Amino acid sequence: MALTSPMVHLDRSASITVVGILQARAQQQRDQRIYTFLRGEETESLTFGGLDLRVRSLAAVLAKSCNSGDRVLLLYPPGLDYVVALYACMYAGVIAVPAYLPRPNRPLSRLESIIADAQPALALTSGEILNSPRSVFRQQSSPAAQLRALATDDVPLAPAFEPDDGISPETPVILQYTSGSTASPRGVILAHANIVHNTAMIQQNFPLGPESSTVFWLPPYHDMGLIGGILQPLCTGFPVTLMSPVAFLQRPVRWLEAISRFHATCSGGPNFAYDLCVRGVSEEEKDGLDLSSWSVAFSGAEPIRKETLEEFSAAFAGCGFRRSSLHPCYGLAEATLMATGIDPAEGLKFKTVSRSAMEQNRVEPAAENDDYTLVSCGRAAGCQDVRIVDPASCEPLAPGCIGEVWIAGPNVALGYWGRPEKTEETFRAVLAGGDGPFLRTGDLGFMRDGELYITGRLKDLIIIHGQNHYPHDIEFTAQRSHPDLKPSSTAAFSVSRDGFERLVIVQELNLRHAAENEQDVIANIARAVSETHDIRVDEVIVVRVGSIPRTTSGKIQRYLCRTAYLAGNLTSDK
Repeated sequence: MALTSPMVHLDRSASITVVGILQARAQQQRDQRIYTFLRGEETESLTFGGLDLRVRSLAAVLAKSCNSGDRVLLLYPPGLDYVVALYACMYAGVIAVPAYLPRPNRPLSRLESIIADAQPALALTSGEILNSPRSVFRQQSSPAAQLRALATDDVPLAPAFEPDDGISPETPVILQYTSGSTASPRGVILAHANIVHNTAMIQQNFPLGPESSTVFWLPPYHDMGLIGGILQPLCTGFPVTLMSPVAFLQRPVRWLEAISRFHATCSGGPNFAYDLCVRGVSEEEKDGLDLSSWSVAFSGAEPIRKETLEEFSAAFAGCGFRRSSLHPCYGLAEATLMATGIDPAEGLKFKTVSRSAMEQNRVEPAAENDDYTLVSCGRAAGCQDVRIVDPASCEPLAPGCIGEVWIAGPNVALGYWGRPEKTEETFRAVLAGGDGPFLRTGDLGFMRDGELYITGRLKDLIIIHGQNHYPHDIEFTAQRSHPDLKPSSTAAFSVSRDGFERLVIVQELNLRHAAENEQDVIANIARAVSETHDIRVDEVIVVRVGSIPRTTSGKIQRYLCRTAYLAGNLTSDK
């Protein structure tokens, strides 16, 4: 494929594949740097030509080891080996399954779920990981130990390899797992067309071009780090500097130092990342930072708070950061990544409403001591159709009414791997009038003046530190942490406290066990959830059996449980 422009445009994206883009860039921009991985002060880089050579070499091995359409598990730490493996899967016509390496001595439940769901034919990793005595590939209890595994450090060069000739825009290319699940993992099926179209949308909305440069610390196995950090630079044709999430979390200033050092024009993350910088970067560390190049500071993946945006702008104005660079947006893995974004020319927009009315899905003027300010996530990007819909009747709602966010467009993924019923329910929704299909996002919001405001989550999705956690997965872990606990006896939800989302777990316990076991139950739940889901439990509340609200069919009503908690009505009644 020959690119007539260094960028991919929306009107041409339907006929292009990621493989075609990489091949064309390797021919036309062979010596241009594309990926740099930052490890402390040291860097490792790849040009388009160098990337293509390494990708062809590994793809030649994959083509001999797998059949077209096979799934291949990627188990790497953040780095360029992971990037090469991702594109090699595309060249070989197999489906990449990005996953993260469990920490030593941590539960393997998420990895086990992904392997059971995707049924990979092969795992790709590094020699260091594969040969380590503590490797997941060497633990008998590990599901990875049963897989064929290949270390990709020293793959022989094979520049003559040609990509699979069956690759088309509709070819599935990645399974993007959204659940930290032990019970029901869901792999979102992304085709080439989904990726190319969504990156063209982002390119247009932000906007981005060949003169752009980005810095990304976000995990490469999640949508924002995978699509935004790895695939966007390739599709638009600009360099990116990647770094480990751990490096950022340990010292948030490292993110800002990288932006300053590499003169990045675009970077961002979830709301909590900006909070960490405000609270964790000292005045001394700000000395020497130059953030004047940073023209697009996007924020998404969890509720965006006005206070965070304003505090970050004020805290780093002296380093050259401009408030006008802030770019709230909204998206989800099922839509590849981005769905809406603000118009940079119009800037930030806020709307203050009645908190109590909003919690009842109504938008009303704020009253004294009953106000809540929402941040606009902007307008629908590209040629998407974004609707607000009554989730029960499937009737479209008027502007200003709160309902479920439904999306249609070429960026919407193909469905969930191996889950036809769930795919039909989520990706094939039809309005009461017959229009469709739409993606049901599970998020609640309203439109005002053509812009989207997110108010909550219909499906009780918990988002903490930019990571999605399904409450039934957390509840499943909690219930297995102590022998006295039974299924359907736990409710998990998040609450906003001190500017952060916090996890609260309510646990039913038979009164005859409570006095003896309550502290053990609380400690076991907190430890098990932390180890399994890498999330801190802020509070565990023990209540008597029958205290958690349920539907007539026995399903936990988390929203009512959360409401009772916030009202101070959850007690053990001992």
